[in-house]
Amino acid sequence: MKKIFHLSSCSTNQRILKEINPGKEVELQDIKEQNIDAKTLDWIKEKVGSYEVLFSKRAMKYRGLGLDKMNLTEDDYRKYMLEEYTFLKRPFIINNDEVFIGNTKKEVEAAVRSFGG
Repeated sequence: MKKIFHLSSCSTNQRILKEINPGKEVELQDIKEQNIDAKTLDWIKEKVGSYEVLFSKRAMKYRGLGLDKMNLTEDDYRKYMLEEYTFLKRPFIINNDEVFIGNTKKEVEAAVRSFGG
């Protein structure tokens, strides 16, 4: 599977997509239009080790819902990400068995190398 879950309205995600320059064989999914499905989220979690790694604590709703004051479990992280795309750390980049999460320089550089850039 070659797929990138991104937010098309995010300038950072747009810049990362340009850097990666995915070919036509890479499926792009705007998570605002179509959130990630449970099967894919679970598969990515198996690759990276936890749902918390995939969860964005920078999302405005994180504090807005008082989640920053709660002790969230792995099940909680999963539930919130499946309900609301803003809780996904983005982009999620899948290149066969390799998974890259987020927009740190290190992750983006690794994703670019993975896609042959």
